Amino acid sequence: MPATAVKSLLGPGSLHARIDELKRAKGAPPWSEKIVVNDQIVGTLICQPPGHATDRHYHLVDEWWLVVEGEIDWEIEDQPVIRARAGDFVYAPAMHYHHIRPTGSGPSIRLAITPPGEFHRHERPAGQGPNGR
Repeated sequence: MPATAVKSLLGPGSLHARIDELKRAKGAPPWSEKIVVNDQIVGTLICQPPGHATDRHYHLVDEWWLVVEGEIDWEIEDQPVIRARAGDFVYAPAMHYHHIRPTGSGPSIRLAITPPGEFHRHERPAGQGPNGR
């Protein structure tokens, strides 16, 4: 399915949205919402309660996030833990396993930016990781 066939919150017919309205509509975390989907980019808003970790995975391409609310720890392969807070950007290079753990006392919200069609990969062929490992 082409990326443009996936429904997103923003597009030619809807040029503006508010996080507070989306939070009210979605309710208690966890939840996610595709904000922008087109042939070049996918922006997904992800809300998780503290302690609701993601799976350990990697992507074939770079991925990055903006922490909108809350506190999140990123474990990115070969790097010290990144303790990100609202207003921080985090970047995971292609082929690097990463694990995301919301922390703090309340829900976290992050905006994930990826190319269309990218998904979580859990098994990496030998020699295809960082530095050819």
